[in-house]
Amino acid sequence: MDYEFNTTFIAFGGHLELQTYRYLYFVIMLAVYILILCSNMTIICLIWIHKNLHEPMYMFIAALLTNSILYSTSIYPKLLIDFLSEKQTVTYPICLFQCFLYYSLNGSEFLLLSVMAYDRYVSICKPLQYHTVMTKTIIAVFLSCSWLVPACQMAVPVALSANTKLCNFLLKGILCNNLLYKLHCISSAALSVYGVIVLINVTVLPVLFVLFTYAKIFIITYRSCREVKKKAAQTCIPHLLVLLNFTYLVTFDVIIVKLEYDFPNLVRLTMTLQVIVCHPLFNPIIYGLKMKEITKHLKSVFCQEKLN
Repeated sequence: MDYEFNTTFIAFGGHLELQTYRYLYFVIMLAVYILILCSNMTIICLIWIHKNLHEPMYMFIAALLTNSILYSTSIYPKLLIDFLSEKQTVTYPICLFQCFLYYSLNGSEFLLLSVMAYDRYVSICKPLQYHTVMTKTIIAVFLSCSWLVPACQMAVPVALSANTKLCNFLLKGILCNNLLYKLHCISSAALSVYGVIVLINVTVLPVLFVLFTYAKIFIITYRSCREVKKKAAQTCIPHLLVLLNFTYLVTFDVIIVKLEYDFPNLVRLTMTLQVIVCHPLFNPIIYGLKMKEITKHLKSVFCQEKLN
């Protein structure tokens, strides 16, 4: 059976007047979605077109930006439909599917950042072995695992929840996240334990690995020449900024869902907007401004357009 339940729109301490402003919200969010697609696709296309960017580091950046596009696409179409609808409802299977995409792509982001940290470690600390270690096969394996491992782990709780009876049909939020499990009539201890294990596997361990890897890079480069230090800063700092930003957003999700802390509506709205608006735009901005080769190609594209 397909369950339907309302999704509650929370804004500035009260309910959003969707009927009055829904077309304005629709236009704003559509513009944001288009901006997310264009900004991420621009850098992906630059990496695809220019042969000097056909290196593992840039391939991983392209994969991370592709993940941002998939992440946004799992959220925005449903959100845009809600703005145009008089009643915001969604079937239970579709909500489960969105929850699956949302968290599996979150996990992919952390694993991709881990792979990028390992790539930087080999490049900076073991440069003579770099092309031997980072082969096309290894890159393909890393990328495949980054998407498949979180997807397989998230498929288990989603599959187990497919036929679960619901006793509540009101979801507090604008997207389907782990609050969905609060709608179940009976809370499953097994699902809760499994959720913690998945959280550790695809979030905590990758973050610790990235921090450990970059700490080792900075310790080694501290004793190196100025050029090595500069290379490490140019390539590692953007990755760390993306990691810290995303970890901060995921931590908020965990505090709300797992620890059941009740934040004010304004805080919830602000953090939700950061998740669906700021983060997908943060990656292309950081890599577009901080990665020297990408910045150079971006400048050449826009300068050429101005000349024409």
